[in-house]
Amino acid sequence: MALADKRLFLLDMDGTLYLDDRLFDKVPEFLSHVRRIGGRYLFLTNNSSRGVEGYMEKLSRMGIPTAPEDYLTSVDAAIDHLRRFHAGKKCYVFGTRAFYGQLQTAGIPVTDRPEDDVDILLCGFDRELTFRKLEDACILLNRGVTWLATNPDWVCPTWYGSVPDCGSVCRMLTTATGRKPLFLGKPQPAMATLALRRTGFSPEQAVMIGDRLYTDVACGINAGIDSIFVLSGEGTEADIAQYGIHPTWIFSDIAALYRQLEETL
Repeated sequence: MALADKRLFLLDMDGTLYLDDRLFDKVPEFLSHVRRIGGRYLFLTNNSSRGVEGYMEKLSRMGIPTAPEDYLTSVDAAIDHLRRFHAGKKCYVFGTRAFYGQLQTAGIPVTDRPEDDVDILLCGFDRELTFRKLEDACILLNRGVTWLATNPDWVCPTWYGSVPDCGSVCRMLTTATGRKPLFLGKPQPAMATLALRRTGFSPEQAVMIGDRLYTDVACGINAGIDSIFVLSGEGTEADIAQYGIHPTWIFSDIAALYRQLEETL
């Protein structure tokens, strides 16, 4: 299906719509375009460090009003996985207090101590990381608990460069213990397929948009939908050869995508 015929736009946020508190050019106009053509957009993010309310506040400050139903996060993917495959199991939460609170609100048994009855180590992007958490994780992994993680992203882009994301910290724990986690967010297809079920659009009508080949674009490919690789965040065109992942379209940023869509009207 041609780009002009797409109606469901699955949007990564960090590095795609903004960096830190700097909204990229033409993002409001792009979102207005989607609404004008009778389409729908959902914000998909692997960032588990904040709740949906935090994203709503952030985008509101940038002049973009949103509602909770406009979001799907790696925390949603984790909660869905835990309910389906590990119901009632206690999780040690390696992440922010916001991440801990979302799991607790969803009814997941959680703790922040490496207790004897912990069944699962669940790692997220932790902006509140301490050495004690790293030590607790090693204790649990050496004990043999199940290891889950929200996302394999190596870094989180910021205005000053990059900081280690969940994937980098998990790699450190793998080096220390020899264990490897099961990642639940992008590039796994769960978030994209959930978006299709929620909105009623077909895979052919949808497109995944993001700045990372190995998470955003790969998620689209794994879910059987087209993808757009934007070069406004972490990724570069050289990554295509490195990862062997090929997006359907490439744009420099959302502004370039918006201009292309406007030309088709």
